[in-house]
Amino acid sequence: MRYQDLSYWLSTVDDPLTPRPSLGGDADADVVIVGAGYTGLWTAYYLAVADPALRITVLEREVAGFGASGRNGGWCSALFPTSLPALARRHGRDAALRMQRAMQETVREVGRVVAAEGIDCDWQLGGTVVLARSEAQLGRARAEVAEARAHGLDPDDLVLLDAAEAAARCAAEGVRGGTYTPHCAVVHPARLVRGLARAVERRGVRIHERTPVTAIRAGAAVTPVGTVRAPVVVRATEGYTPGLPGQRRVVAPVYSLMVATEPLPEQTWARIGLAQRETFSDHRHVVIYGQRTADGRLAFGGRGAPYHFGSRVSPGYDREPRVFAALRRVLGELFPVLGPDVPVSHTWGGPLGVARDWSASVGLAASTGLAWAGGYVGDGVGATNLAGRTLADLIRGAESDLTSLPWVGHRSPRWEPEPLRWLAVNAGLKVMFSADRAELRTGRPSRRAALFNRLLGH
Repeated sequence: MRYQDLSYWLSTVDDPLTPRPSLGGDADADVVIVGAGYTGLWTAYYLAVADPALRITVLEREVAGFGASGRNGGWCSALFPTSLPALARRHGRDAALRMQRAMQETVREVGRVVAAEGIDCDWQLGGTVVLARSEAQLGRARAEVAEARAHGLDPDDLVLLDAAEAAARCAAEGVRGGTYTPHCAVVHPARLVRGLARAVERRGVRIHERTPVTAIRAGAAVTPVGTVRAPVVVRATEGYTPGLPGQRRVVAPVYSLMVATEPLPEQTWARIGLAQRETFSDHRHVVIYGQRTADGRLAFGGRGAPYHFGSRVSPGYDREPRVFAALRRVLGELFPVLGPDVPVSHTWGGPLGVARDWSASVGLAASTGLAWAGGYVGDGVGATNLAGRTLADLIRGAESDLTSLPWVGHRSPRWEPEPLRWLAVNAGLKVMFSADRAELRTGRPSRRAALFNRLLGH
């Protein structure tokens, strides 16, 4: 396998992606972490900073950044998969607001570590503009801003934009308005995760790559070449979690796919905007997302790939020509200057983890020493940092503002057994696609989408 072929990001990292040595046999540690993506590496980083004497081992099936950490859209945002109103209904307004403030602070914290550790990942704090390109979408933008105010966010945290203000940031076709938040930075995600791996190694953490974990149990992570014994075992496997024994229904691996153009000339960027390298999306139901890369490409992604029966994950699922064609078409609809003659240089994809109640969570079972974090639903570049800091406090037994956040200790229900899981996830995708088509045709908000969101608890 050529790891460079997995994404545009991994093809442009600043190291050759040579695997680190595998585990050589049985070993002992104070903490063993399964997964060398953002969650696992942030956890290792903050543990090593807080207590340099800790023996920390990270086990990775492939190489650091192989999964979503090396393939995502590069948004280090304050987004959390559970909406502010839903958090408030479950945990109260004050707890929901604390969660959102913690996510906002997380964006700044990632920037601080990037600078302190000298990680060259094209970090730029440009914020996010979410466009409204229909009356239905504009209504959702207004409602989102009103909800933010009602739940205690400041006016500058989420700003309602008129058509001219939105187009000044991102000049997509047919813009009627939108929202803007400053709480997002654009990053080169693979350089971030690879730099983080080097940072934890400098602090004495052992990373063993090409070492698949076949079982996690209290006090041990089991591999084909040996068992690492430790009083604390951290599961940081996100979309790959269903491959572990007993974890098949913990999260559903849902694929998100991306395309990247060749570097665009400045006259093209003058027509598109994103002068501050804002990340961008719009208020449709089926998620799309994009960024202007540091080398002048437009990297653009979205949902649309099917969920695969039995929560299967396979390299072949990373590439869906039908979805790539749809993303290319949407890109041209948003920005006519990017017509069919503008070449796409890279296409890629990968699985992300979706919990049954769309709630990310982090926790440590004191009785077993088993810790976990995940279920980010694609919002993990920022949330993983908060998870790592929180796990470091939980593992060390340190009470903090982080350990009392509402996602700590949350247990999502398990997904339904097959074939119900396959039917539910793919039916939901079809509902949202049909809702977007109906809104485009009628101009009115989709009732079916509103009903589906209520069923999800959004």
